[in-house]
Amino acid sequence: MLDEPGMLRVVIAEDNYLVREGVRRLLEDSGEIDVVACTGNAAELLDAVRRFSPDAVLTDIRMPPGHHMEGIEAARAIRATYPDTGVVVLSQHADESYALALFANGSAGLGYLLKDRIGDLEDLVHALREVRVGGSVIDPQIVDTLVRRRRTVAASPLADLSPRELDVLREMAQGRTNAGIEQSLYLSSSTVEKHVNAIFTKLRLPAAGVHRRVAAVLAFLQSDSNPAAVEERDR
Repeated sequence: MLDEPGMLRVVIAEDNYLVREGVRRLLEDSGEIDVVACTGNAAELLDAVRRFSPDAVLTDIRMPPGHHMEGIEAARAIRATYPDTGVVVLSQHADESYALALFANGSAGLGYLLKDRIGDLEDLVHALREVRVGGSVIDPQIVDTLVRRRRTVAASPLADLSPRELDVLREMAQGRTNAGIEQSLYLSSSTVEKHVNAIFTKLRLPAAGVHRRVAAVLAFLQSDSNPAAVEERDR
C-alpha cells in the first residue's frame, strides 16, 4: 500500500467536452487535485498515463470509438501496467454488471461510481484518494442493488444481516475504515466494531485490513455459486 500524498495528480478521460472541463474545474477547485491531463478517448488516456504517471485516473465508462466499455478496458490495462495508479470509472448506468465486469479480475485500486456522484466533490475526492492507495470504492446504489438481489436468494447469508449491519456493509464496500463508518453513521467505535465482527461472522469472511475486507465483500457479492442466485440474476 502506498502512502497517501497531499496533492493527487489526476488524468481525466471523458469525451464530452463540457463534462470534462466541468469535472476538471471542480477537482482543481478542491485544492486537493492537480489535473495533469484531460483526454477524450481510451487511446489518449493510455498515452497520458504513460507520459504523466498520475496518482489516479478518472475515466468515463464509454468513449470513442466504440462507446462500449472502453473505460473498463483502459482501467484494466492501466492497473496491469501501472499498479501504483488507481482508477475510478464513472458510469451513467446503474447496472451492476458493469461494476462486476470492472472487478472481475480483482478490486484493488479500482472504483466504480455513477456520474451522479460528480456533484458530490467530497465523495469524488475520497474515491480518488482511496484507489490511489490500493483501495476499492463502489457506488452505494450499486451495492444496494447487489445486496437486494442476494437477499432474495433464500440461501444467501445476507438475509441474516440486520438493517444496521447492511448499512455498515455498504460503508465498508465504499472503502471506509471503522473510523469513517463511525462518522458516517454516527455510531460509537465499539458499536461499529461489533457490527463489523457480526458481518464477517454471518458472511463467513475473514476480518483483515480494510482493503482486503472490501475485496472479500466484493468477492462474496459476485459469487453466484448458488444455482438459485444465477436464476435470480438472469431474470
